[in-house]
Amino acid sequence: MTEGLMFELARMTYTEVEALLAESDRAIAVIPAGSTEAHGPHLPLATDSIISTQMARQGAEALAAAGWDAVVFPTLHYAVTDWAGAFKGSSTLSVATAEGMVLETCLAAHRMGFARVVLTNAHLEPDNIATLRGVAKKFEAAARQPLLFPDVTRRKNAERLTDEFRSGSCHAGQYETSLVLAVHPELVRAGAAAELPEVFVPMHEKIKAGARDFLECGMDRAYCGAPAGGTAEEGRATYEVLAAMVLECVRDSFTPAT
Repeated sequence: MTEGLMFELARMTYTEVEALLAESDRAIAVIPAGSTEAHGPHLPLATDSIISTQMARQGAEALAAAGWDAVVFPTLHYAVTDWAGAFKGSSTLSVATAEGMVLETCLAAHRMGFARVVLTNAHLEPDNIATLRGVAKKFEAAARQPLLFPDVTRRKNAERLTDEFRSGSCHAGQYETSLVLAVHPELVRAGAAAELPEVFVPMHEKIKAGARDFLECGMDRAYCGAPAGGTAEEGRATYEVLAAMVLECVRDSFTPAT
């Protein structure tokens, strides 16, 4: 199969986008959704955006290698982020605003003529996940095709990720620290990460018990898990898995059901 091409929408001219869509019936839009949220004293507020963007880029590279033309859209840096509200710098949108922003961006890509639209996400706050799942339903109703959303919180995807991720105690822990180290090591406060003790917080249980934010979960420094265990090697291996999820959801969407 002939390799496709990978582009970043923000670096293209409108005429280049027109030409790509006129010439290709295998053009895929990949839209990263992130957040601006506290991630412990060692990771940047843009952690979720960094992870989602890299998932989108490596997913686009995998798509191009498999014969699709993939265009990575600019990252959406704000989301429903109420759980970190006690920590300075965290910025939240209402559900209605977040849903509208993501939905309209995805529908704009569809109206441009992209054959499929993929949404990547690394911000796992329950209300944000619910919002994105709602976006997927509304997109399908409007576009008459599915929004491809490789949701890492779904069991079939979560089972492919790290032990810490599966434990649920992974906000700014080893899992996310590794993912940031793999692409932006200069943004990790390595000294702070090395000194942070492991904090196990069974998030699933806390949520079921009625917790509404990080403080109610006992996360008084906006992290849980084991930041000191993060490595760039683990992060690179995890990105390969995340990119494979992007490729698979696109490939499966073109495969007739049997």
